[in-house]
Amino acid sequence: MIRNLAPSSGVFTSNVFLVEGETTTLVDVGNDFDVVSEVRAVVDEIDQVVLTHTHRDHVGTLDAVREAFDAPVCGYDGGFDGVDRAIADETTRQIGDEEYVALHTPGHKNDHLCLYAAEAGVLFAGDLVFANGSFGRTDLEEGDRSLLVESIDRVLDLVDEDLAEMHAGHGPSVTDDPYGNIELARRAARF
Repeated sequence: MIRNLAPSSGVFTSNVFLVEGETTTLVDVGNDFDVVSEVRAVVDEIDQVVLTHTHRDHVGTLDAVREAFDAPVCGYDGGFDGVDRAIADETTRQIGDEEYVALHTPGHKNDHLCLYAAEAGVLFAGDLVFANGSFGRTDLEEGDRSLLVESIDRVLDLVDEDLAEMHAGHGPSVTDDPYGNIELARRAARF
């Protein structure tokens, strides 16, 4: 089961996805809210944290999560303070009950990852793309629009057209034609 623990408004945070299963995982930890209490309202422990990238709105509560749970923190940038295990491009990682392939997708930030479970048809898109054809900002440090477009192209090449779910770093998750939403984002990002 995948559930978003982030508050719907009033705080500067990313979405925070709790993925229950064999390897109960937090995908991103958010910012400016008590994520530990939100996790504990559902489960007692987590097995790992996986970061899509290290912008503050995605990692602001990392110290609190590390203090509360004895769980390794995994991300692309093994040199980032708080990341215990680096995830290399195209390696697999158990999240919940599924195997996800990590896709290095820079353009929004150099250490950005998307996570894709082909068998389940689930994509964690981070801040690469969002619902309704929106895409991640490229005007921040490490942002690069042409690199973002390449990353979106890469995701479209790898995910199946019958993708069932896309969970983005902000806004709603997409279960109605997520592949089409990614295609819209690619078109919008090219302009």
